[in-house]
Amino acid sequence: MKTYNVAIAGATGLVGRNFISILEERNFPVSSIRFLASERSSGKRLPFRGKEFPVEVLKEDSFKGMDLALFSAGGSTSLKFAPIAAESGATVIDNSSAWRMNANVPLIVPEVNPHALNGSHKIIANPNCSTIQMVVAIKPLHDAAQIKRIVVSTYQAVSGKGKAAVDDLKRDATNYLQDSTKFNLKQHAFNAVPHIDVFLDDDSTKEETKMVNETRKIMGEPNMPVSATCVRVPVETGHCCSINLEFERSLEPQEARDILRAAPGVIVMDNAKEQIYPTPLFASGKDEVFVGRIRQDNSVKYGLNLWVVADNVRKGAALNAVQIAEMLI
Repeated sequence: MKTYNVAIAGATGLVGRNFISILEERNFPVSSIRFLASERSSGKRLPFRGKEFPVEVLKEDSFKGMDLALFSAGGSTSLKFAPIAAESGATVIDNSSAWRMNANVPLIVPEVNPHALNGSHKIIANPNCSTIQMVVAIKPLHDAAQIKRIVVSTYQAVSGKGKAAVDDLKRDATNYLQDSTKFNLKQHAFNAVPHIDVFLDDDSTKEETKMVNETRKIMGEPNMPVSATCVRVPVETGHCCSINLEFERSLEPQEARDILRAAPGVIVMDNAKEQIYPTPLFASGKDEVFVGRIRQDNSVKYGLNLWVVADNVRKGAALNAVQIAEMLI
């Protein structure tokens, strides 16, 4: 089997560390690995396949001899270094939002639009975490009954903001339990904050706009009506999406369950009588997208409601990128 030289930019972050573990778990054919991060991580060592490797400072010559570069180092870093990595001969899979809406860069979810990869692209974009899990669940239903409109509300874990936010959640929860009179109105502990990323001119957040535009691009439906509201909730890992779909034709809940049971990367957990449905705690550490609460929406002619849950750091970021790499090889 051919093996590959792999670089990981942002190796010390939550997603970067998941890149490392998933490459190992899935036995990706790595011949050499290079861990890259900012200067503050210089001198650290990270394990891979029973050995430890130094974390190197990300520089312009970091990608010489690399075949594949997995990026999770922020948008500005990706804008600067992804073209440099590509010019050095590496294929870049980028987890930031920097390249997602570039018309010349494919935005890939392997279960949904593998046809968008033609082998010629040197930079490939990994979608937003909530977008990934939503399109994995709804694309099979769209193929069956043609979605007319999507309304989605997300309940997003704090790990989507990184390790520091997880630490803040734990600290703020402890402090609030000790003295509930001391709190920040926008803290994540014991709270729900309808504000992810920056506000835009139309009062939507950038996160909401990402979901709208990325869904259209991935599904090949540039004019599809999509409405999103994104909320941060006091959960460490695992994003949830409450999705309302309107279709062109009737799609009964049981038919939807049957379609989703046959869909790649999806597990249906849906039995209201026995109170079976997915939750973030259940999905944490797992690779699949879980779907439950499939039920009719009687407010429109052909409507369904779904509850979709996935590990945002795995399927919502690192795993999806590694799956793209697997497609490439």
